[in-house]
Amino acid sequence: MRIVIAEDNALLREGMVLLLTSNGHEVVATCAAGPEVMPALREHRPDAAVLDVRLPPSFRDEGLRAAVQARQELPDLPILVLSQYVEQAYAAELLAQGARGIGYLLKDRVGRVEQFLEALERITSGGTALDPEVVTEIVSQKAAARPLQGLTPREHEVLEMMAQGLANAAIAEKLVITERAVSKHIRGVFDKLGLPPEGGSVHRRVLAVLAYLGNNAPESPAI
Repeated sequence: MRIVIAEDNALLREGMVLLLTSNGHEVVATCAAGPEVMPALREHRPDAAVLDVRLPPSFRDEGLRAAVQARQELPDLPILVLSQYVEQAYAAELLAQGARGIGYLLKDRVGRVEQFLEALERITSGGTALDPEVVTEIVSQKAAARPLQGLTPREHEVLEMMAQGLANAAIAEKLVITERAVSKHIRGVFDKLGLPPEGGSVHRRVLAVLAYLGNNAPESPAI
């Protein structure tokens, strides 16, 4: 996999380069500031991009802006965004153009090598990789504004894991239940939220759930 990295922290940036190259990937370019990102993406046309939300010169949202612009110019480019904290508004803005091939992780996940690499693999396969803490924040905020009435505690757990991008088998493993039970809970979630149950694609159901939760993500045209 050919990857472009945008991270201003030199230690973290070089650490990611070492981690990725030692796992068989090629880092074709690194960027330390927001204005460097789009030129690097246009030049190298990588298989994926890993971008920090906050980059110089203002350390506000340059990385996010670059990610949004990249989705417009290079719509098929998988992007994994890293953030120091849970910034729900940034996640919502990034997902507003669709969740396919998008990841949003907290930076401490980079140190959890398997999770970081799994997130990259997931987005390059067209899936979604949302940090569990980000999903929890989205769900809790939206639930406070508009309670998810009728969901059982187990359905609530399944909803959060669906929004993370987990497949049925992964949800079953985490909850120590059968895949059949997971499918039953998912049907219950869709029924109670008024969402159509059709479509087995993980990223499509993530779009539907996030749209319902008011995350500004558009519903998939082909659910």
